[in-house]
Amino acid sequence: MQRLVRSVVVLTAGVALVGLSACSGTAGDSTRKAGSEEPTERVGGAALEQFDPCTFFKPDELSSWGLEAQAEEFTPVSFEPGCRWRGGQMGLVLQKNVEETVASYEKNGNWERYDKQSVGGRSGVVANVPSGGATGGCNVLVDAGGGVVIYGVSGRLADSVDACAEAEKIAAATASRLPR
Repeated sequence: MQRLVRSVVVLTAGVALVGLSACSGTAGDSTRKAGSEEPTERVGGAALEQFDPCTFFKPDELSSWGLEAQAEEFTPVSFEPGCRWRGGQMGLVLQKNVEETVASYEKNGNWERYDKQSVGGRSGVVANVPSGGATGGCNVLVDAGGGVVIYGVSGRLADSVDACAEAEKIAAATASRLPR
């Protein structure tokens, strides 16, 4: 149980650090059903502003990853709204930030790992905050709609899943649908 709590705390801390932890917000408590979000072709942050992370994943995708279809609001900082999904082996978070990009997070973040790579044909990165990898937390950041979308995966217990491999798999399978 202690490892589970530590994994959840590290993923939450990692996602909050992605959001430049100088600011704070409140987490929402509403839930939504998964659906499908059509790609938006507008240029600039406006395209990402209209993007709803809570309805992005399809129910069959979520179940194939071992996650419940029910989304929970997850907004540890006000400028990175998102949702999370829970599963037996791992949890998934999807957030957006209309003010930042993959490049700006490299300069502004506190990273143990920041490996640039193409994700779904877009600029992306696999990133860990210090100590995030040891307890099963990993983030994949992808440029989208003039901002950035953040995929976060955390194992329910230390070593329950390879969080970076899972985050990369999920991002690679879905990033092409993100706003341009």
